[in-house]
Amino acid sequence: MKVVVAVDSFKGSMTSMEAGTAVKSGILAAHPDAEVIVRPLADGGEGTTDALTEGLNGKRINLTVTGPMGEPVDAYYGYLEDTNTAVMEMASAAGITISDHADPMKATTFGVGEMILHAIDNGIRNFIIGIGGSATNDGGIGMLKALGFTFLDRDGNDVGEGGQALAKISSVRSSDKQELLAQCCFQIACDVTNPLCGPQGATYIYGPQKGVTEEMAPVLDAGMKNYAEVTASLTGKDHSPAEGAGAAGGLGFAFLSYLNGQLTPGIQLILNAVHLEDEMKDADIVVTGEGRLDHQTAMGKAPVGVAKLGKKYGAKTIAFAGSVTKDAAACNQAEIDAFFPIVRGITTLEEAMDTETAKYNMRSCAEQVFRLL
Repeated sequence: MKVVVAVDSFKGSMTSMEAGTAVKSGILAAHPDAEVIVRPLADGGEGTTDALTEGLNGKRINLTVTGPMGEPVDAYYGYLEDTNTAVMEMASAAGITISDHADPMKATTFGVGEMILHAIDNGIRNFIIGIGGSATNDGGIGMLKALGFTFLDRDGNDVGEGGQALAKISSVRSSDKQELLAQCCFQIACDVTNPLCGPQGATYIYGPQKGVTEEMAPVLDAGMKNYAEVTASLTGKDHSPAEGAGAAGGLGFAFLSYLNGQLTPGIQLILNAVHLEDEMKDADIVVTGEGRLDHQTAMGKAPVGVAKLGKKYGAKTIAFAGSVTKDAAACNQAEIDAFFPIVRGITTLEEAMDTETAKYNMRSCAEQVFRLL
């Protein structure tokens, strides 16, 4: 029996690899001769760096960068030596949880560029970057400035930082690091399809959660349009209508227009990165799961991505979860053949989320399920 295990993290309880390893232990208790492959799982959002770094024997790189409001912040990224890849989350440098009072007119992605530049200076040329959870609406110009691009007003002066700078852009000077940047491959985990500008764009859809007021919105959106027009005149192509251009306050647009980035749904990008499909081809059973299974899981979250891949090769898929809601039955229509909550008795949430307890529950549940198989 070959079993492939790819379980998302149980946030606050078990990492992806801790959960997967507990499942493996339970399977081997029931079937000592089973072949069990454990791979990390994430969806490109929070926790992706940790999951891939731990699961693919990577190294954590700590550094200090510029935060969204110009303050120094402690950030980190993962380094995967086998593929010379940096795994990053833009939220580590410019996330909405970093600053209590981030101002969308001034908030910058400069720190994201500093993280990328740090990796480039250390010889890294491949990047997997999650861009969810941003505090910024600067179109990614802060990141680009850190990477050597210069944004000038009509008088030839630097336009400054943040969303307020976009309307001032009159010209752009290419990066003095263009040769190095051309050697890099940027794969961006992006699960939104919003364009850069307009009523469905970065400012109007995601701006309010970052502090954009009704008065600010038309000003910022007009700035985005100006930025897109100047960029198109420089590059010869307008990426502003592209799906995902409006992600992370326009950071998606910056990657598309200036860094030849590829925007890919997060789960697909991660499944490719961990080579899960290669292991699925001769698997008998696939195990996945996450902290809570509900109807949202069925709408394309990480466990469903795993289940669909398993179904492609004829494997049965089992899911384990910390809790299961009444509407989780939708998961059965999304290629998860059966799912099981791991909690074994009446308990408090705190007790259930204790890491050692959760591992024990996961291992025990997996063992009992696999004794049937």
